[in-house]
Amino acid sequence: MSKSSSKKEVLVKVLFVLAVAMCATSYVSAPLALVGGFLFTYFLGHPFARLNHKATGWLLKISVVGLGFGMNVHSALSVGREGLGLTIASITILLVLGFVVGGWMHMPRKASHLVASGTAICGGSAIAAVAPAVDASEKEISVSLGVVFLLNSIALIVFPAIGHVLGLTQHQFGMWSAIAIHDTSSVVGAASAYGNEALQVATTVKLARALWIIPVSLLSALLFKSKGKKISIPWFIGFFILAMLVNSYVPGVETVSPAIVTVSKAALVVTLFLIGSGLSVEKIKSVGWKPLVLGVVLWATVSVLSLAAIVYA
Repeated sequence: MSKSSSKKEVLVKVLFVLAVAMCATSYVSAPLALVGGFLFTYFLGHPFARLNHKATGWLLKISVVGLGFGMNVHSALSVGREGLGLTIASITILLVLGFVVGGWMHMPRKASHLVASGTAICGGSAIAAVAPAVDASEKEISVSLGVVFLLNSIALIVFPAIGHVLGLTQHQFGMWSAIAIHDTSSVVGAASAYGNEALQVATTVKLARALWIIPVSLLSALLFKSKGKKISIPWFIGFFILAMLVNSYVPGVETVSPAIVTVSKAALVVTLFLIGSGLSVEKIKSVGWKPLVLGVVLWATVSVLSLAAIVYA
């Protein structure tokens, strides 16, 4: 390795660390962090590509748990009950529609089911849980993740703008983003860009929605006759609930809760920068048009129907 290339690598690493540090401040919004991460990798490359996926996963979980210290149990239960009907209806519609549209386009059943599961529940986490239950191939998993990842990135940027144009309240936007955006990271990112109340509503409904990973994985194993397959349970949801309980019932916690929430929001923006840095042009091209069309159809359906149900309820 030449001295010039070695210096360039060091410089890129330093710039990457500085970009991460900047995202941890209040000057960078969630959408800007996502786009910034993509542009950084596109022009300069990713100096820590091997660590990116693991770091993203842990940071997201820690951020979500920390946000629990800004919520009250009674308010969360009320919001959770309100979103239950929408959650059940949307999951059922999307899984059935995924089967029908995927069959119409002659997509492999497992691939269309993975895209539908990711859209219906919680993006990459749902795909990761359902994939072993249906014995999906590595290619089917990667394509499904690519579709969800791409649409998540778009949703994070466009949803807050649409919410403002339509004049949605904080509560309405929080509910809508939790139902219509796939992945937890993009739901929380879009809601945090909209406002604090939207963030609380969106996080509560989305994590309650994520629990449907368990019955959907069991149903998937039954439909695809994959007995004895491992089912992944999102453990961090339990810690999120514990954080809410501590914040609601433990005296004195209110003195440190605001600081924990602030740090968690900053960690979330850093997470979105890392997610953006992991999205390459090659990954986008490798998705293919059929899974992408299916993802867009499902996403448009849940977005329009859930918005109508929330606004006109």
